[in-house]
Amino acid sequence: MFNKNTEVIQSVLSTIIDPDLGKDWISTGCVQNIEWTLGKVTISVLLGYPAAGAVEAMKQAISLKLMQLPGVKRVILNVESKVHAHQVATGLPGLPQVKNIIAIASGKGGVGKSTTAVNLALALHIEGAQVGILDADIYGPSQPLLLGGAAKPTIRADKKIEPLIRHGVQVMSIGYLIDGEDTPVVWRGPMVTSALQQLLNDTAWHELDYLIIDLPPGTGDIQLTLSQKIPVTGAVIVTTPQDMALLDAKKGLAMFRKVSVPVLGLIENMSVHVCKHCGHEEHIFGEGGGERMSAEYHVNLLGSLPLDMRIRAESDQGIPSVVRDPQSQVAQMYRKIARKMAAGLSLQPRDLRLKQASLQIKTQ
Repeated sequence: MFNKNTEVIQSVLSTIIDPDLGKDWISTGCVQNIEWTLGKVTISVLLGYPAAGAVEAMKQAISLKLMQLPGVKRVILNVESKVHAHQVATGLPGLPQVKNIIAIASGKGGVGKSTTAVNLALALHIEGAQVGILDADIYGPSQPLLLGGAAKPTIRADKKIEPLIRHGVQVMSIGYLIDGEDTPVVWRGPMVTSALQQLLNDTAWHELDYLIIDLPPGTGDIQLTLSQKIPVTGAVIVTTPQDMALLDAKKGLAMFRKVSVPVLGLIENMSVHVCKHCGHEEHIFGEGGGERMSAEYHVNLLGSLPLDMRIRAESDQGIPSVVRDPQSQVAQMYRKIARKMAAGLSLQPRDLRLKQASLQIKTQ
């Protein structure tokens, strides 16, 4: 509830930019209520994305600003997060237990897409969301290695597959269903597409805010078909600064735009190597490629990640960086990128079909 007594508070809040949203909480409708009574200002905020790692910094910035106003002696900020389902541009029906599907893609292999995907999924979980990850690389599944363990999932009486739980995240991969990690999957394209749709639809996902799909590399028929048949809410492109990787990343971007899937942003991986002995920085794969692509194609650069041996080692051990040390510099980078990705999605139109369906049921 707002009135003339709180207009000055709104004015101040409109000047404070949320670094993840890239906008203020007033213009984005996050501020639900403001009360100013006897020198105490109470503000209720509802964010549309998980932000456990950033809320305190925003609270401090807002309190510092408001405490400079005459008559303000105390500031109380109540900040909550609630993730909503957002529209699927392709018009496909969403999954009942999954609010949003985010595809993590790359134009070519070898850019660290799977490692990035798993760390983003884990980062969203640490930030406060319910998250799942689907390994869509049927030929070369990576998630069983990255998340540790080779246990077989349970098949329920209704033929649904129970997802495995790894570090608090629900996981499904063809790698958990085949015999042995060195067993090849020798299928043609239509079989792969069918298998992925089965993995997606036959897994008993449990009330997910986000399902991260680790897509196979490339922009061929399989990727295009999957983009058209899966209700993807948004996509993220992973690349390195190298010109060859950027060339293929641009193809991936064009593919998603062709099928009307919103591209939430670009992640530049292996952007710089820092020597652990002397601290010297070296751009092994080139410099500034992500920034140039961001500017040229008007796509948000969500962040840049270093070429760090610890990321590789921790992934090979099945304990990705975000889980190994959530407060480390690398983990904080992943968490910031995950928040920006989710915040960008929160600004898109909501999918009100499930809400409308529930209202119709109640009126009968």
